[in-house]
Amino acid sequence: MLIHHRFVAMILGCAAVLSAPLLLHAATLSRTDARFIKTAAIANMTEAHLGQMAEAQAAGQGVKDFGQRLSDDHTKAYEGLTELANKTGETIPKGIGHEAEIAQLARLKGNRFDSAFLADEVHSDRTAIAEFRNEARHGENADIKTWAQNMIPTLETQLEKAQNLERHEKK
Repeated sequence: MLIHHRFVAMILGCAAVLSAPLLLHAATLSRTDARFIKTAAIANMTEAHLGQMAEAQAAGQGVKDFGQRLSDDHTKAYEGLTELANKTGETIPKGIGHEAEIAQLARLKGNRFDSAFLADEVHSDRTAIAEFRNEARHGENADIKTWAQNMIPTLETQLEKAQNLERHEKK
Protein backbone atom coordinates (compact mmCIF):
# COMPACT_ATOMS: atom_id res chain seq x y z
CA MET A 1 0.00 0.00 0.00
CA LEU A 2 2.91 2.35 0.74
CA ILE A 3 4.25 1.85 -2.80
CA HIS A 4 0.81 2.69 -4.22
CA HIS A 5 0.66 5.99 -2.29
CA ARG A 6 4.18 6.93 -3.39
CA PHE A 7 3.25 6.17 -7.02
CA VAL A 8 0.11 8.29 -6.80
CA ALA A 9 2.08 11.12 -5.16
CA MET A 10 4.73 10.90 -7.87
CA ILE A 11 2.11 11.00 -10.64
CA LEU A 12 0.32 13.94 -9.04
CA GLY A 13 3.63 15.74 -8.60
CA CYS A 14 4.54 15.19 -12.25
CA ALA A 15 1.12 16.38 -13.36
CA ALA A 16 1.48 19.55 -11.31
CA VAL A 17 4.93 20.24 -12.73
CA LEU A 18 3.83 19.57 -16.31
CA SER A 19 0.71 21.71 -16.11
CA ALA A 20 2.27 24.62 -14.25
CA PRO A 21 4.16 26.11 -17.24
CA LEU A 22 1.06 25.83 -19.41
CA LEU A 23 -1.06 27.67 -16.85
CA LEU A 24 1.64 30.26 -16.29
CA HIS A 25 1.94 30.79 -20.04
CA ALA A 26 -1.82 31.12 -20.44
CA ALA A 27 -1.94 33.70 -17.67
CA THR A 28 0.68 35.81 -19.46
CA LEU A 29 -1.13 35.87 -22.81
CA SER A 30 -2.04 39.48 -23.52
CA ARG A 31 -5.63 40.55 -23.88
CA THR A 32 -4.95 41.51 -27.49
CA ASP A 33 -3.49 38.10 -28.36
CA ALA A 34 -6.31 36.25 -26.58
CA ARG A 35 -8.93 38.34 -28.39
CA PHE A 36 -7.20 37.77 -31.72
CA ILE A 37 -7.17 33.98 -31.23
CA LYS A 38 -10.90 33.97 -30.49
CA THR A 39 -11.71 36.28 -33.40
CA ALA A 40 -9.56 34.24 -35.80
CA ALA A 41 -11.20 30.99 -34.67
CA ILE A 42 -14.72 32.31 -35.32
CA ALA A 43 -13.64 33.77 -38.67
CA ASN A 44 -12.05 30.50 -39.78
CA MET A 45 -15.07 28.41 -38.84
CA THR A 46 -17.43 30.89 -40.49
CA GLU A 47 -15.38 31.05 -43.69
CA ALA A 48 -15.17 27.25 -43.88
CA HIS A 49 -18.96 27.08 -43.53
CA LEU A 50 -19.52 29.80 -46.13
CA GLY A 51 -17.21 27.93 -48.48
CA GLN A 52 -19.35 24.81 -48.09
CA MET A 53 -22.43 26.89 -48.80
CA ALA A 54 -20.82 28.22 -51.98
CA GLU A 55 -20.05 24.69 -53.14
CA ALA A 56 -23.72 23.80 -52.76
CA GLN A 57 -25.53 27.02 -53.76
CA ALA A 58 -23.40 28.87 -56.29
CA ALA A 59 -24.30 29.03 -59.96
CA GLY A 60 -20.81 29.52 -61.36
CA GLN A 61 -18.23 26.76 -61.28
CA GLY A 62 -15.54 29.31 -60.41
CA VAL A 63 -17.49 30.33 -57.32
CA LYS A 64 -18.09 26.68 -56.39
CA ASP A 65 -14.35 25.98 -56.73
CA PHE A 66 -13.52 29.08 -54.71
CA GLY A 67 -15.92 27.87 -52.03
CA GLN A 68 -14.11 24.55 -51.83
CA ARG A 69 -10.79 26.34 -51.51
CA LEU A 70 -12.16 28.55 -48.73
CA SER A 71 -13.48 25.53 -46.91
CA ASP A 72 -10.17 23.68 -47.20
CA ASP A 73 -7.98 26.69 -46.32
CA HIS A 74 -10.02 27.76 -43.32
CA THR A 75 -10.47 24.25 -41.97
CA LYS A 76 -6.70 23.82 -42.08
CA ALA A 77 -6.19 27.26 -40.50
CA TYR A 78 -8.61 26.42 -37.69
CA GLU A 79 -6.71 23.20 -37.01
CA GLY A 80 -3.44 25.15 -36.79
CA LEU A 81 -5.06 27.73 -34.56
CA THR A 82 -6.38 24.96 -32.29
CA GLU A 83 -2.83 23.64 -31.88
CA LEU A 84 -1.62 27.15 -31.12
CA ALA A 85 -4.41 27.72 -28.60
CA ASN A 86 -3.57 24.44 -26.89
CA LYS A 87 0.07 25.47 -26.73
CA THR A 88 -0.77 28.83 -25.18
CA GLY A 89 -3.47 27.44 -22.90
CA GLU A 90 -6.12 29.63 -24.46
CA THR A 91 -9.56 28.24 -25.24
CA ILE A 92 -11.15 29.01 -28.58
CA PRO A 93 -14.77 28.97 -29.69
CA LYS A 94 -16.08 25.77 -31.23
CA GLY A 95 -19.05 27.33 -33.04
CA ILE A 96 -19.37 29.66 -35.99
CA GLY A 97 -20.31 33.30 -35.82
CA HIS A 98 -21.99 35.77 -38.16
CA GLU A 99 -25.37 34.04 -37.97
CA ALA A 100 -27.22 36.90 -39.72
CA GLU A 101 -24.76 36.88 -42.61
CA ILE A 102 -25.10 33.11 -42.97
CA ALA A 103 -28.91 33.25 -42.76
CA GLN A 104 -29.03 35.90 -45.48
CA LEU A 105 -26.81 33.87 -47.81
CA ALA A 106 -28.68 30.64 -47.01
CA ARG A 107 -31.84 32.11 -48.59
CA LEU A 108 -30.07 32.80 -51.88
CA LYS A 109 -29.34 30.45 -54.76
CA GLY A 110 -27.58 30.67 -58.09
CA ASN A 111 -26.44 34.02 -59.45
CA ARG A 112 -27.95 35.99 -56.56
CA PHE A 113 -25.94 33.84 -54.14
CA ASP A 114 -22.77 34.29 -56.20
CA SER A 115 -23.03 38.11 -56.15
CA ALA A 116 -23.81 38.37 -52.44
CA PHE A 117 -21.23 35.75 -51.47
CA LEU A 118 -18.42 37.38 -53.47
CA ALA A 119 -19.21 40.87 -52.16
CA ASP A 120 -19.19 39.48 -48.63
CA GLU A 121 -15.88 37.68 -49.24
CA VAL A 122 -14.18 40.81 -50.56
CA HIS A 123 -15.30 42.74 -47.48
CA SER A 124 -14.45 40.01 -44.95
CA ASP A 125 -11.06 39.29 -46.54
CA ARG A 126 -10.08 42.97 -46.38
CA THR A 127 -11.12 43.12 -42.74
CA ALA A 128 -9.30 39.88 -41.91
CA ILE A 129 -6.09 40.99 -43.64
CA ALA A 130 -6.07 44.21 -41.60
CA GLU A 131 -6.62 42.28 -38.35
CA PHE A 132 -3.95 39.69 -39.16
CA ARG A 133 -1.44 42.39 -40.13
CA ASN A 134 -2.16 44.21 -36.90
CA GLU A 135 -1.57 41.05 -34.87
CA ALA A 136 1.60 40.21 -36.83
CA ARG A 137 2.99 43.70 -36.13
CA HIS A 138 1.71 44.40 -32.63
CA GLY A 139 0.91 41.09 -30.97
CA GLU A 140 2.96 40.06 -27.96
CA ASN A 141 3.11 36.28 -28.29
CA ALA A 142 5.73 35.28 -30.89
CA ASP A 143 3.89 32.09 -31.92
CA ILE A 144 0.62 33.93 -32.48
CA LYS A 145 2.37 36.71 -34.40
CA THR A 146 4.07 34.15 -36.63
CA TRP A 147 0.82 32.27 -37.25
CA ALA A 148 -0.93 35.53 -38.17
CA GLN A 149 1.92 36.54 -40.50
CA ASN A 150 1.88 33.14 -42.19
CA MET A 151 -1.87 33.39 -42.83
CA ILE A 152 -1.69 36.76 -44.60
CA PRO A 153 -0.61 35.39 -48.03
CA THR A 154 -3.53 32.91 -47.99
CA LEU A 155 -5.97 35.70 -47.14
CA GLU A 156 -4.49 37.95 -49.84
CA THR A 157 -4.85 35.17 -52.41
CA GLN A 158 -8.46 34.65 -51.36
CA LEU A 159 -9.16 38.38 -51.66
CA GLU A 160 -7.63 38.50 -55.13
CA LYS A 161 -9.66 35.47 -56.24
CA ALA A 162 -12.89 36.93 -54.83
CA GLN A 163 -12.24 40.26 -56.57
CA ASN A 164 -11.51 38.53 -59.88
CA LEU A 165 -14.65 36.42 -59.63
CA GLU A 166 -16.69 39.47 -58.66
CA ARG A 167 -15.41 41.41 -61.72
CA HIS A 168 -16.22 38.42 -63.93
CA GLU A 169 -19.71 38.24 -62.38
CA LYS A 170 -20.44 41.86 -63.31
CA LYS A 171 -19.62 41.35 -67.01
